[in-house]
Amino acid sequence: MTVPLGAYIAVSAGLFFIGCAGVLVRRNAVVILMCVELMLNAANLALVAFSRRFGAVDQRGSVFVIFVFVIAAAEVAVGLAIVLSAYRNRPVIDVDEIHQMKG
Repeated sequence: MTVPLGAYIAVSAGLFFIGCAGVLVRRNAVVILMCVELMLNAANLALVAFSRRFGAVDQRGSVFVIFVFVIAAAEVAVGLAIVLSAYRNRPVIDVDEIHQMKG
C-alpha cells in the first residue's frame, strides 16, 4: 500500500502555512527562525514527494533537498549570530524592540 502524492502535498502545505503564520504572528526572533526552518522543511517534503513520484533514474528532487539543507544551515548560523549580537546590545529578543534600535 502506497501513500498518494496528494497526502504528502497536503502535509507539506499545512506545514508551510503553519510556518508562514508563525513568521507573521510571532514576535520572538528565535521562534521566527524556527518557523522559517519549518517552511524550508515543508518545501523539502514536497520536493522529495514529487521526486519519488515523477523521478527518473536521476533523483533531482533529492539533490535540491541537499541544497535546501545547506541553505537552512547557513540561515540558522547567520540568524542566530544576528540575534546574539542584538541581544548583547540590548537584552531582549522581541523583534519590535530590536527594530527600535535603528538609529
